[in-house]
Amino acid sequence: MRFHFPRVVDEVSIRIVAAEVLTIAVLALLTGQAWLYAVLAVGFAARVAYGPRFSPLAHLALRVIRPQLSAAPRESAGAPKRFAAAVGLVLTTLATVFTYAAGWTTATWAIGVVMVIFPALEAGWGLCVGCRVFAVLMRLGVIPDEVCLDCADITRRRVVVDA
Repeated sequence: MRFHFPRVVDEVSIRIVAAEVLTIAVLALLTGQAWLYAVLAVGFAARVAYGPRFSPLAHLALRVIRPQLSAAPRESAGAPKRFAAAVGLVLTTLATVFTYAAGWTTATWAIGVVMVIFPALEAGWGLCVGCRVFAVLMRLGVIPDEVCLDCADITRRRVVVDA
């Protein structure tokens, strides 16, 4: 059994999980149910720590939704996606704390808007904001190349050739 985040992930599956997160985030905003951010935080924590293994949203995406799609797998480096999930974890944790510990509902709903925008960009257009931040941090040397050799060295990326 592997209990770590995968080095390579399927971009299509990631976009499905983003759509699921988007659905819950929209539901939280429309209904005013801030406890849904705690649910999202638990899912993000599971994905950050272990990849899809213990994430209910990832299981739904990988086992139920993804098999129904005919789209070919598209490989993507795992480290930037893990970083993006960590951003989601921080934001949803803050939204939960702001609501239940501090009573800062305005801050919660501001984060809620971000939690709609970010997964909408990922699900709809494949634009991962967390991944973009990860790339900038790598270029600045904040994140060492060893964290994601595939990101640091383009020659390590696999080229798929149709036979």
